[in-house]
Amino acid sequence: MNRVLFRRLFRGGAAAGLAATVLLAAPFAPGQEAPAGPLHPRPGVQPEQVPTAEQQKHAIRVRVNEVTAPVIVRDPKGEMVFDLKQDNFRVYDNGAEQKIDHFDVGGDPLSIVLVIEASSHIQPMFPSIKHAGIVFSEAVMAQTSEAAVISYDSTVDLRAKFTTDPDSVQYAIEHLPLGVNDSLLYDAMARGISMLDERPAVRRRIMLVIGESHDTGSESRLGEVLRQAQLANVTIYSVGLSTAMADLRAKPDHVNDTPDLLALAVFLVKTGKNALGTNSLAVASQATGGLHVATLRDRSIEKAIDDIGGELHAQYTIGYRPVGDDPEGYHEIKVVVDRPKVSVRTRPGYYVAPPAS
Repeated sequence: MNRVLFRRLFRGGAAAGLAATVLLAAPFAPGQEAPAGPLHPRPGVQPEQVPTAEQQKHAIRVRVNEVTAPVIVRDPKGEMVFDLKQDNFRVYDNGAEQKIDHFDVGGDPLSIVLVIEASSHIQPMFPSIKHAGIVFSEAVMAQTSEAAVISYDSTVDLRAKFTTDPDSVQYAIEHLPLGVNDSLLYDAMARGISMLDERPAVRRRIMLVIGESHDTGSESRLGEVLRQAQLANVTIYSVGLSTAMADLRAKPDHVNDTPDLLALAVFLVKTGKNALGTNSLAVASQATGGLHVATLRDRSIEKAIDDIGGELHAQYTIGYRPVGDDPEGYHEIKVVVDRPKVSVRTRPGYYVAPPAS
């Protein structure tokens, strides 16, 4: 998406201008105000208790009432296609065509959980992460979003509750404390998904993770986390960091959809296992229809967040209620567009576990 156009539309507060620009204007429900979460609880106030991994695991639903699929359509040059209408799309669940109950482009308000690694392992990149807070508040939150902030090292800490105030979110990011060397990535992702699952269904649920693509010590398993994300209609975007010098010298890279990542994502969701020796964040984004960007420790972090913001506020959203005789097991989602030579990216599917005996 053109960055100048994006800044002009959203800094001016004209979120509806984007929908008019792409010829698909649609009304959206205004976001509800939520109190800004302070970095530290007030004296005498009990801080919010984070559910344990075991509690989160048992909270996973076993039935799906509605499926939301984010859809990105690009032309042969890689540019996003904005002029498609609902009649241009067909969505299939396990091969059966579904009735589209909800269709939108860039208009639905967002609920976003920003998950940031704060371990001492990424200390060289920490100033750049904090500096990118303004980009997150402007390009990702824009005018129709609410956001919460979580950090993780050896613990998972809620730094800001859901709020529509971008200044509160930016303050929380800029004042994150650096922690120890452990990285409870999967536990932090599970916590973020649990928070998003409680937001109104009218809002698109987004998690943006900024950190390295490995986990040390989480009780949660990546496969279980991705299964939970799919059932809760959460799309995971990620900005991958690395302390390896070879990676730091490389150019930032958008991880494209690949058969290997897709197959691994489906395997993890089906089995609930962890991924070993692979890019966990790239797999998480692949499994939920999001985007993973590997970055350097300089301004490329800001650019990655800016790119993700541009995509979030211009993507198509399709919603449907699955119909079929076999609700359990893995459901493959396929979205088809009746325009030649375009590429379509969406979530690959979701897994419905059998009822607990």
